[in-house]
Amino acid sequence: MIQKIFDKKKLIALIIKAGKINKKGPNFITPNNFTQQLGVINYSKNHFIKPHTHKKYLRKVYHTSEVLIIQKGILRTDFYNSKKKYIFSKILKRGDIIFLHESHHGFKIIKDCSIIEIKQGPYIKLIDKVLFEKVDEKKIKIK
Repeated sequence: MIQKIFDKKKLIALIIKAGKINKKGPNFITPNNFTQQLGVINYSKNHFIKPHTHKKYLRKVYHTSEVLIIQKGILRTDFYNSKKKYIFSKILKRGDIIFLHESHHGFKIIKDCSIIEIKQGPYIKLIDKVLFEKVDEKKIKIK
């Protein structure tokens, strides 16, 4: 199952629930215009993928997108709109994947987590992030 998260009409995140994409072959979830691509690939034993490389060409990336793979634990993801106003939250568990595309977000660890994070680089701490105020826990809405 793939859940699409929107800020108004703009797609800002995708959540892929653990083990929910079983179709054979490459199953790319992200639209072709995203600056990072995410797919789930399923092949049977002895399937062969021809050796290959990828051509070099200049790409412009204006926003950092992130992919989080929850290996252990429970994570709450809080979503904010483009005006930095809290919208709602989603709960992610072991095996879930979230693709954050031009999204405004925060997290709370609900149960000890081990998370793999993948994003574009290079990461420059001083210019890469803008921090928001913490969300009021009383206003949390899980969707």
